[in-house]
Amino acid sequence: MKITKLGHCCLYIEVDGVRILTDPGTFSEAQNTISPVDIMLITHEHADHMHVDSVAAVRMNNPEVEIYSNDAVATLLTAAGIPCTILQGSDRLLSQGINLQACDGQHEEIYESFGQVQNTGYFIADRLFYPGDSFQMPGFPVDILALPVAGPWCTIGAAIRYALLVKPRVAFPVHDGMIAPERMSIFQATPERILTEHGIQFIALKAGDAAEF
Repeated sequence: MKITKLGHCCLYIEVDGVRILTDPGTFSEAQNTISPVDIMLITHEHADHMHVDSVAAVRMNNPEVEIYSNDAVATLLTAAGIPCTILQGSDRLLSQGINLQACDGQHEEIYESFGQVQNTGYFIADRLFYPGDSFQMPGFPVDILALPVAGPWCTIGAAIRYALLVKPRVAFPVHDGMIAPERMSIFQATPERILTEHGIQFIALKAGDAAEF
């Protein structure tokens, strides 16, 4: 199995002659021109994981691609005229000779119900587990773990504890595309929105900024 990280959570996986793409979101662009792609897996509807224009571009470049996701994503793709096969819960199927198994898990908390969407992780070729935005225990042995390491719902401590519980042979980082100065708004917009609703002013100071308090 060869895994190329295109960015954030967008992975290009080559196994037994089959090419699999995961989560073509807004934090990566290479997926828009990559070919060949035989299978696409989308864990949930957040834009950093599922960008409709990118999904359409992949499909344009790879007309025979088979797209799998959960009900929530399929609803959005169907509305955009993009066919999607449901693979969720603990469903398992054989696609182009590759075993694919769904593993539903709650999207980790950002703040209470904010951002709580349907999340489906995927176990690919009985080796690689990519949980999406969840620390759901897979319930089966995992050889390779795509480990989320950053985000408004993720701490390094939680990521390490999760990996120690899953006990893969090897892990590599995903969900790290927002660790860049131009994307700090991800960590600022949510507290600003919620705290403002509770009468608390939130000032997103950047390095070099000054404010009178």
